[in-house]
Amino acid sequence: MSVRVAIGDFSRMTHLSVKALRHYHDVGVLEPAEVDPVSGYRFYHLSQVADAQVIRRLRDLGMPLDEVRAVLRAPDAAARNEVIVAHLARMESQLAQMQSTVASLRALLERPPAAIPVQHRSLRAEPALAMAERVTMADLEPWWDSAFAELYRAVRSAGVDPSGPSGALYPPELFQVEVAEVVAFVPVRRPVAPAGRTRMVEVPAAELAVAVHEGPFAELDQTYAALGSYVAERELGVEGPIREYYLVTSADTPDESQHRTEVCWPIFQTTVS
Repeated sequence: MSVRVAIGDFSRMTHLSVKALRHYHDVGVLEPAEVDPVSGYRFYHLSQVADAQVIRRLRDLGMPLDEVRAVLRAPDAAARNEVIVAHLARMESQLAQMQSTVASLRALLERPPAAIPVQHRSLRAEPALAMAERVTMADLEPWWDSAFAELYRAVRSAGVDPSGPSGALYPPELFQVEVAEVVAFVPVRRPVAPAGRTRMVEVPAAELAVAVHEGPFAELDQTYAALGSYVAERELGVEGPIREYYLVTSADTPDESQHRTEVCWPIFQTTVS
């Protein structure tokens, strides 16, 4: 017969607060072995100590409660380890991103940003296979990855060669209110039949001030700032989406220092056609 202990003693034994234990009960992560029907007082069996210790360590690693629940309810070691390994991979990715952010911050503090060359470019309208969806700023990166994966998959399936680098249109609303319809596109030499979320569009003609960002997306704001300053100082800006073209991406090299992105700011026409 398993020995039962009151919630206070169980809290001391596991280093989980009574408040945390009550919450884990409410969300179905760790249910007490018994609940007194009159007082509502919770009791645990000593056999539950091991689960509590696992929960505490997984929470210390930042694992969401739904994943903790999946670990505890896994039918076998392989299923349990799959959840844990996936979480550790996300943690490693977050750590790498944090290290990159720290390095970027140090660079900003230790030296002024280098001047970025800006050129003016007049682009004609061009056909492209595109995906247009309403996206929040918080969801932009995963959406970007899935959008271009689907676009390039459709282009390859159609046997069509891109006519230039892929790009995206970012309306002002995305930056102002953090949600807007974003358009990702791949220019193509001939029409591609719509499939899934993709469709053919004409990317509009534009007059642009263009600067090349060298390095990871995490530091893209520096190029935006330099280019925006250039446009503001010359009073060239007009309404319209910011346009990005992806010259070198993770599809070409995992080395983010080698990535190249053209940032294109809409301006009034300064060239003679």
